[in-house]
Amino acid sequence: QMDLVEAGGGSVQAGGSLRLSCAHSGNSGPASAIAWFRQILGKEREGVAGIYLSGGSKYCTSSVNGRFTISQDLTKNTVYLQMDRLKAEDTAMYYCAAGQFVADTCESRYYSYWGRGTQVTVSS
Repeated sequence: QMDLVEAGGGSVQAGGSLRLSCAHSGNSGPASAIAWFRQILGKEREGVAGIYLSGGSKYCTSSVNGRFTISQDLTKNTVYLQMDRLKAEDTAMYYCAAGQFVADTCESRYYSYWGRGTQVTVSS
């Protein structure tokens, strides 16, 4: 059982930055992973980045390479997604997800718990 609370979405101009946070609780079992997914209007939900709470991370789409950074603060039970040099194409609903037995942090089928999502809107 896990609970996820997202924050940090909003509206920014292209080239700006946002930092999303995902506060999680309930991970008292085996090592787990937290990931960010997004759904762009008219497209399938896609993985953005994922991180194992024990360490190790992966970026899921080349479109965010060099611009997005996933990290965590274990003392706060929080995972972050720092988004820099935002583009209009990054506009999407961003979701935080958690799973206990995650073979691929970028695949949604491994995640059982999801946040409600936070909207990111980038205007050009």
